[in-house]
Amino acid sequence: MLDICLLGTCGMMPLPGRWLSCVLLRCGSTLTLFDCGEGTQVPWKALGWGFRQLGAICLTHMHADHVAGLPGVLFMVAHAGRTEPLDIYGPPGTAYVVEGLRRIAADLPFPVHIHEYRGGGCFELPGGLRGLCAPAAHGIPCLAYRVELERKPAFQTERAQALGLPVQFWSRLQHGETIEYNGQTIVPSQVLGAPRRGISFAYITDTRPTSTLSAFAHDVDLLVCESMYDDPNDLPLARANAHMLAEESARLAKAAAAHALVLTHFSPKINDFSIAERAARRIFANTRAARDGMIITLEYP
Repeated sequence: MLDICLLGTCGMMPLPGRWLSCVLLRCGSTLTLFDCGEGTQVPWKALGWGFRQLGAICLTHMHADHVAGLPGVLFMVAHAGRTEPLDIYGPPGTAYVVEGLRRIAADLPFPVHIHEYRGGGCFELPGGLRGLCAPAAHGIPCLAYRVELERKPAFQTERAQALGLPVQFWSRLQHGETIEYNGQTIVPSQVLGAPRRGISFAYITDTRPTSTLSAFAHDVDLLVCESMYDDPNDLPLARANAHMLAEESARLAKAAAAHALVLTHFSPKINDFSIAERAARRIFANTRAARDGMIITLEYP
């Protein structure tokens, strides 16, 4: 199960009652943060999920509305008592920016490891999650992220019993281990069922729509995607600033065959999110406009 909280929904600058676009993902007791704009720790504190279990931060790019909140978040994590390492992922240039921001958060009780990707990366995230990234189109190095939680095949009790296997061996087989028992070698496939679909989530923001991104988000359970503009007349502005219209986000979700779309990263000039929601739903029906603090839970089918 994954819990996904949209801590903020605003692009460019925080506004009264609207924090900058960022997502906090919880898997078990672990946390992963996607983007970290100014003031991120404030809605996070109100959420009540705690700070100590933050194990990774995934940054899309190095514009201030996505990274300027990093010193405050690192301070809160330190104040919560974390001593385990924290990993930060991002595009080229991440180390330079993070090292600069850390001049005002230099003394931390935990090591910070920075990993830079140009796209096509695959890495481990807290809670046994698999992280992937792909290049976005924003004029500066920018990444989209995908998170996958695998689901193990169902254990076939009757097969194990037919082999005469004691119960104490079952867990090891379910976790992929080969067993030697009573003169026979037993492999996991002998007692496991067919592969089962896991859970997947993608976060795409600050980009123009591309075929690479729709392929990257293929078949995700949830796509959280930017909707900087809601008016089709703003298309020249979207192109100039390398952002998307609500309807473009919907087309990306449709091309990806995503199961659900949540729009976020709205321009500060947008006050009525329902306009973007209606525009997107005409193309991709299962669309919602995010609200600050919205929580979505994804469970195994």
